[in-house]
Amino acid sequence: MLWPKPIGSPVLDSLRPVIENSRDVRTNAGKIAEVASWMAYEELPLPDFALPLGIAADPVQAIDFMLVANAIDFAFTDFSSHVKFQVDFAGSHWSDSDAMFACIKRALDEGVPFLDGSYLASATRAQLARVFRSNIEMPMLDERVEIFHQVGKVLNEKYVGRFHNFVRACSPRCYDNGNGLVERLVAEFPRFNDTSCYDGCEVKFYKLAQLGVWMVYAGLHSTGAFRLEDPGKMTAFADYIVPAALRLMNVLSYSSGLDHMINTYQIVPRDSAQEIEIRAHTLYATALLREEINKIRPPDMQVIIPQIDARLWTHYHTTFRPHHLTRTIMY
Repeated sequence: MLWPKPIGSPVLDSLRPVIENSRDVRTNAGKIAEVASWMAYEELPLPDFALPLGIAADPVQAIDFMLVANAIDFAFTDFSSHVKFQVDFAGSHWSDSDAMFACIKRALDEGVPFLDGSYLASATRAQLARVFRSNIEMPMLDERVEIFHQVGKVLNEKYVGRFHNFVRACSPRCYDNGNGLVERLVAEFPRFNDTSCYDGCEVKFYKLAQLGVWMVYAGLHSTGAFRLEDPGKMTAFADYIVPAALRLMNVLSYSSGLDHMINTYQIVPRDSAQEIEIRAHTLYATALLREEINKIRPPDMQVIIPQIDARLWTHYHTTFRPHHLTRTIMY
């Protein structure tokens, strides 16, 4: 079995029991080399996250905006109707997480103190329903209310109500003996502690913790307003869309039973072996894909795993091909 070279990621290191013992998901190594043979020649830039109408101009507000939004960056498709969360704002049409960003910016424009821990800690369901008014009710709105109450409480008690104070209190690394940004998000905010148990082994995914740090890094590192010394330690962000893209490319293949569940929109339960295998193979396959791509690219054009994730997500997040559905707050 191929295994990616260590990158200093506890997430990647935790996957081996799943990859070695999977029953419903398989990574096709030959297809990884095939995809790398053409993807290596694409630009593969850092993503330009959709921060609407001037948010990125103020680095402090941008950090607060991205991390508050990241806390509820999950489940944008109605589980019954399969309709995506969408909104029209400022002359543009927004979908999925971009629509959530647009709703938050709209709320800020309307005077809602949405980035403040005091507001988050006390926000009611009715208030959040108004913030996220769109084509459908925001999926899992009750869970989002609870998350904001938890996050707001921690921000108020420890960081004067703002995420930028949390960032300043951390080491400028993902992992730094417990003081890194990813480590402390997971330790201090329970909603970011994204782990599962597979055959008695703990598997770490840290999807939103990593994604939040990546969003801030991608949006602000070029301005000097945010420093991250080890972005290469991040994995892909195990969600619904990236495995769907890998499945379309035949990099991932599923058992007939799991394939049928996905194609008929059946729920794949959170923490089931099938759900864990989908997520673990997504991280494993993208790590291998990054290695194959870097074998082809020149030394000054090497990429890190989140750039591969961005390429897959941006091209497939609006696909009509069914993806697995799991009711979870983690992605």
